[in-house]
Amino acid sequence: MKYNIRGSKLEVTDAIRSYIESKVGKLNKYFENPDNVTASVLIKGNGYDEKIEVTIPIKNTILRAESSNKDLYAAIDLVIEKLERQIRKNKTRLHRVHKDSALEFIDFEINEEEEKEEQIVRRKTVEMKPMSEEEAILQMNMIDHDFFIFKNSDTDEVSVIYKRKDNQYGIIEVK
Repeated sequence: MKYNIRGSKLEVTDAIRSYIESKVGKLNKYFENPDNVTASVLIKGNGYDEKIEVTIPIKNTILRAESSNKDLYAAIDLVIEKLERQIRKNKTRLHRVHKDSALEFIDFEINEEEEKEEQIVRRKTVEMKPMSEEEAILQMNMIDHDFFIFKNSDTDEVSVIYKRKDNQYGIIEVK
């Protein structure tokens, strides 16, 4: 596996780099051709907490996880556990997606409880009236959700507004 490790408000030392490479390298066992995979790792220092984001783009899929902890090494361990859990949980889907691609996942054992397929348990229909982004934020907060779908009155397109972890808002616009 190839690595792209960088730090934001934090210097990536050789010790941190080698620890990340050894931990992320454990994911090689899930890939048939790990040399074709590049892991992008971003480490952020936020004062009290250290945050790590790992993104591994593979054909038609992106594996991504993030974790934060006061101890950077603990955050690294947590993010690797999350990625392994993602791979194991979605093994069947990942095999289906990558069946005809050059990147194949090696067959590995999983627990029965991790094999459960997710399913849609609720379907909701919403009426989309044109509104401004500010009104969409108000509506989202009124129904106490983390996201809200609306028709943007400025662009006349469908958009999704969502609340970020830093209590700011993000918007996804559909083209």
